[in-house]
Amino acid sequence: MARQYLKVHRDLILAFRLGGNTSLGSRKLIHYLGGVDSWLFGRKVDNSTPIDFSQNFYFQTMSVPVRGFFINARNGSSMAVANVELRWPIFKYFINSPIKSDFVKNFQLVGFYDIGSAWNGLHPYHEDNTFNQQVIDHNPLTIIIDSNREPIIYGYGFGLRSRILGYFVRADWAWGVDDGLTLPSVFYFSLSLDF
Repeated sequence: MARQYLKVHRDLILAFRLGGNTSLGSRKLIHYLGGVDSWLFGRKVDNSTPIDFSQNFYFQTMSVPVRGFFINARNGSSMAVANVELRWPIFKYFINSPIKSDFVKNFQLVGFYDIGSAWNGLHPYHEDNTFNQQVIDHNPLTIIIDSNREPIIYGYGFGLRSRILGYFVRADWAWGVDDGLTLPSVFYFSLSLDF
């Protein structure tokens, strides 16, 4: 995991994060891509993305955030995610005197862009990725359709951040782009200070 924070002007910050992981061996870790950490009220899973159980997954983890998607938008034994946020603490930016309100002092407007993929095999475009396959089992026939979907997904949007009663809360509105199609917006309410 690598992070970089650049001061654009005064308290205006451009934040970058890059992460990746791969799982080898006989007991693999499955990465579920999509959603955010500590997602409250409306957490959803994308059950349309199949899981390749032949990979012998033994452990599981969330690979977040990729906002604009539900959990399990992509999955696999390897993953890579990149995030960019422009964080603007609007009240601190314009008020040059000490701010007593914890909510006002920590209030931020945020614009973000997330991109990532999770896959099986050597790379995201490898033929072992089950999200490219649709299996139709109609006894005695089993039909497998290879759809060649784009394995890399991305999302963009905006959010609000602050601290309420000592907890950092986030509200994000995001649009995901999957295989060139922009999906309906997803709202996230979560407890976290990070990406």
